[in-house]
Amino acid sequence: MRRTPVPLLTRTAVAAVALGALGALAAPLAYANNGNDGHDGRPEALEIFPSSADPGSTVTVNTLACGSHGHGVGDANSLGAGDFQLDPSTHKEVVVGRFTVPHHARSGSYGISVACDNGRTARGELFVKHKGPSGHVQTGVGGSVGPDTAQVTAGAAVLAAAAVGGTWLLRRRASGAQGD
Repeated sequence: MRRTPVPLLTRTAVAAVALGALGALAAPLAYANNGNDGHDGRPEALEIFPSSADPGSTVTVNTLACGSHGHGVGDANSLGAGDFQLDPSTHKEVVVGRFTVPHHARSGSYGISVACDNGRTARGELFVKHKGPSGHVQTGVGGSVGPDTAQVTAGAAVLAAAAVGGTWLLRRRASGAQGD
């Protein structure tokens, strides 16, 4: 029985797809936990929408750090927007607050933080950009804060299916060649 060798490039591609699927499955867990259980003094995640804003734009922040029916005080002093309040939202255990990016804010990255009434803190980054002919073209595409769990899960499922399908196809080709 003659065995057909599987090209190295094919084996490498199947291995890369499989590793990518495993990495994609681990990403939501790392993002959701952010390497922090909320009890070690390190800040928790602060989601900022939009993550990239022009001067004069209203920015919304939210976090789970303050707990159910919690409150907090946000700090946007790094970009000159001052303090702002966070109050419970319509989503369970999420607090939300808003501030306006000052017109005098320069382009760059700014740390935004929240101190909750339960003693926990949350931190995130806001990128300030400027409209105009110089700089990036405003296409309306982009501006994600973090991975979308549903999209990552769907992507991982597609990658896993591709890896299984590729392995099945290679085994089928190899077993079919044995009969010759």
